[in-house]
Amino acid sequence: QVQLVESGGGLVQPGGSLRLSCEASRSILMFNMVGWYRQAPGKERELVAIMPNGGTTNYADSVKGRFIISRDIAKKAVYLQMNSLIPEDTAVYYCNGKQSTVNYWGKGTQVTISS
Repeated sequence: QVQLVESGGGLVQPGGSLRLSCEASRSILMFNMVGWYRQAPGKERELVAIMPNGGTTNYADSVKGRFIISRDIAKKAVYLQMNSLIPEDTAVYYCNGKQSTVNYWGKGTQVTISS
């Protein structure tokens, strides 16, 4: 088993930035892919950004050019740098790790964009 713990959420004004962190209890190299998803109230969970091992990162169209996913293998961590935030980015953000057909999820961190 592996646990994923997100942090870094909060309340920020439109145009601001946040950096989310996801710390894993084991090496993130166990995953074929890591990523971030989000779920806004009344909506389904959606992909934000994914980073396959040895592959190309991919972003939702709504966040391209504003968000950057990265990882630090030594720290067993995955990050999401979020810039130029807009109210539509308000959601609970979840860290995800995929190992073959198994998905691991964190409990999420709330991000609220409001003036």
